[in-house]
Amino acid sequence: MDPLLRLVIIIAQSYVIGAIPFALLIGKHWCGVDVRTLGSGNLGSTNVYRNLGWKPGIAVQILDIVKGLVPVLLVAYFFDTQMPFENRTPFEDETVVRLIAGVSAVIGHIFSVFVGFRGGKGINTSLGMLIAIAPVELAFAAGVFAITVGFFGYISLGSIIAAVVIPVVMAVRHNIFHVDISGYKTVVFFMIALAALVVYAHRGNLKRLWLGTESRFAKLQIFRRNSNN
Repeated sequence: MDPLLRLVIIIAQSYVIGAIPFALLIGKHWCGVDVRTLGSGNLGSTNVYRNLGWKPGIAVQILDIVKGLVPVLLVAYFFDTQMPFENRTPFEDETVVRLIAGVSAVIGHIFSVFVGFRGGKGINTSLGMLIAIAPVELAFAAGVFAITVGFFGYISLGSIIAAVVIPVVMAVRHNIFHVDISGYKTVVFFMIALAALVVYAHRGNLKRLWLGTESRFAKLQIFRRNSNN
């Protein structure tokens, strides 16, 4: 198969996998409602959790994570080590294609062709991709997310900060602590682009946070609650 056609197929299949609207499917078939008509109307696990309960919310979260992980893993089966262009990065060809597949899945989740190019905010699908590509940075981001939500109760704020933390941690590890990160000069730009995409998807949340109208999960403010006791 022509290498360019193979790459196009990988991008397309990754986008389609990422575009599967699990929040909509679970809402309709499990709870008999269209989650787009509830709360923020967002097709993500937070909106499902808030309006339909923790069980469908967890189900959507797991499936959205899988959407980011599966395309990256499938590259090993569909890529034949031949690139359609010269790879000028320090990464192996397959690693570059895995990054492309992961980002394609995140774009599919945020701009799903199945629901009029709407979707979720891309956090869980990014999480799935990063499990395979940047596990150390992901661990730091998960800790920052938990602390942010624990203090403030805003899932959106925690998600935005966590997305930004990933390329920052990668840069600090490489440039300050001199950790040898393979292909750093390539992957860090992928992580910056991914963070920018996630922040863009949360632009409505940023506006509500600024206006003080963003929905808060008060039950998750464990640090503030403990400090008040």
